[in-house]
Amino acid sequence: MKRYVLQRTPPQVPAADGKSILEHFGRASVDAGDFSLARMSAPPGWKEPVQTPAFDEFTLMISGRQRVEVDGEGIELGACESIWVKAGARVRYSNPFGEPAEYISLCIPAFAPERVNREE
Repeated sequence: MKRYVLQRTPPQVPAADGKSILEHFGRASVDAGDFSLARMSAPPGWKEPVQTPAFDEFTLMISGRQRVEVDGEGIELGACESIWVKAGARVRYSNPFGEPAEYISLCIPAFAPERVNREE
């Protein structure tokens, strides 16, 4: 029995507004525990609704910029910068900038629609 899981073709997870989500590990791909790891691409002008997730989310920027609003505070992330947004924080992710944003997202416990708690 192999003691590793190799992911060569992560599935594309459906997302709104042109955002691309390639989930390497998590509920949509190879269920390897109660976490999810995905590569994201957010086009210029993209934004998510405000949410209060029931998971910690770690974001590591690869390229471009992203705006993260946490409990009313606006934070701008650039390449090689990261943020840890803790479960229960009121957060909104967006890319109001003129270039695509590429980043890695790690959620613990795993991302699941019922854990996001989006505001409509």
